[in-house]
This record gives sequence, C-alpha cells and structure tokens, in this order.
Amino acid sequence: MAGERDTRLFRRIAFVGFGLIGSSLARVMRRDGLAGHVAVAARTQRTLDKAVELGLADTTTLDPAAAVEGADMVMVCAPPGTYGEIATAMAPALAAGCIVSDVGSVKQVAFRDLAPHLPDGVHLVPGHPVAGTEHSGPEAGFAELFEGRWCILTPAPGTDEGAVERVAELWRRAGMMIEIMDAGHHDQVLAITSHLPHLIAYTIVGTATDLGDDLKQEVVKFSASGFRDFTRIAASNPVMWRDIFLENREAVLEMLGRFDEDLTALQRAIRRGDGDTLEELFKRTRDIRRGVIEADQA
Repeated sequence: MAGERDTRLFRRIAFVGFGLIGSSLARVMRRDGLAGHVAVAARTQRTLDKAVELGLADTTTLDPAAAVEGADMVMVCAPPGTYGEIATAMAPALAAGCIVSDVGSVKQVAFRDLAPHLPDGVHLVPGHPVAGTEHSGPEAGFAELFEGRWCILTPAPGTDEGAVERVAELWRRAGMMIEIMDAGHHDQVLAITSHLPHLIAYTIVGTATDLGDDLKQEVVKFSASGFRDFTRIAASNPVMWRDIFLENREAVLEMLGRFDEDLTALQRAIRRGDGDTLEELFKRTRDIRRGVIEADQA
C-alpha cells in the first residue's frame, strides 16, 4: 500500500466530460496509480456507463458539482462552448486548494468562461495536450496517445507555482513534453498549426460532397493519400471543432486571410504557367515537413 500511495499525484481527480482525451488520461492514471479516486461527470448516461465498463471510473454522475466535491484536481474535457455552464454548475462544490485545468485547443476561453466563476483559493491552470485522433468517445482512448507530444500550459501570471508544477507533472507522467506560454499566443499558434488545417479539410471534403453523384463515387473510389488525409481530419468531433472555430475566431480569421492571399498568388502562378514560383514554394514547404519529422512530431 505504501508503494501505491507514493505514486499518487492526487487524492481525487474529477473529469468533467469524458471523451478521447479524458479517457486516455484516465487510462494513464489507472495504469500508474496516479489518483486515489477517479470521478467522472458527463452529459449522457451512455458515456458514464462506458467509463464504468472500461474500468476507468470509481464513481460517475450527471452532475458536475457531485463529481468535483472533495476533488483536489478537476480536469474539464468538454467542448469549449460549454465552459461557462460547467463552471457555474461546479463552482459551489470546489474545495479550497483544488486545481482546475482543461484540455481544450483554445485557451483564452478558459479565462473568459471558467476563471470568473471559480472561488478564491482554487487554482486555474489551463492546458492543451497537443495530441489526438479523428475518433471520439471514451472507447477511443488509449494510454499511449500522449507519448512524445507537447502539452502547452497557459497559467495566468501569479498562478500558484505548485499548482502549475502538479499539472505539468501529471502530463509528464503521461509521456508529454511541457511548454508554458501566454494564452493569446497559444491561440495564434494553434490557429495555423491545427485550426486552419481542419477548416481547409472540412472545406475540401465538403466540396467533394457537392459534386455530382457519378463524380463523387469516383472521388471516393480513387482517393489518393492526400484526399484520404483530408477525410481523416474532417472526421473529427464536429461539436468540438464548431466551438474551436467560434471561440478562436479572431486568430482563425487572421490566418484564413493570410492563407487566402497566398492561395490567390498560387492561382496566379498556375494561370500564368509560372513554374519557377510553384517549384520555389514546393521546396520551401518540403523543408517544413522535414522539420516536423526531425522534431519527432510526424
């Protein structure tokens, strides 16, 4: 028993929302004995039943307040558009000293919709584990999801250093590397590395769905790797991505404007038969791909 206690980072962790990311982290915590008790709150009984079936929850509830009562760690794993509702529901039950974190791909929303509702003595340490697949739901999770990936933490200046370190250590135990940055800067970076690519993927696949039936069938039948990659990205959770685009609209629109300008230049080069411009662009973008591979993020 003493050895088991030594592995624990938290007495009780509460997951509010329990999809791919939450269930994957719960698997890590079960595997390594990182919490004495795992409570799960979700919107549907089906999700709660699945968490129990998978052996990932000690207790489950449809009420966020019941889940977080007595917890020293709360991990919000729900779409960003629900943060205000969740914070309002769970705030009265949060204990002094509790740490509240999240896994959302947009970070300024945590300060806008979570922070104002948290009582004094509760520490907010927003986080973004930059990992995932196109699959969703608790059954899609796996403990190895985070290994070798980055987790970005965006605590406000003056946040309790001990709370930040405990969240960082949790993600380190999951195999992640830690980066700390300003929330606004995070949202700009992710707008180009994640949000814009998803928007483009949704658009390309949407264009394919609007083709005539005969052409659409052949597009599916003869899909090359490029289109297959786009369909994989476009299969991601639609509610989550709806909220990401709405909550990070300014940064996404800025990057979309830049992309539109570059796309116009590319159209011009193709129209004019300007092979030199095309080749130069393709060389530069190939170098970016090589950099991603060298950084072990492919």
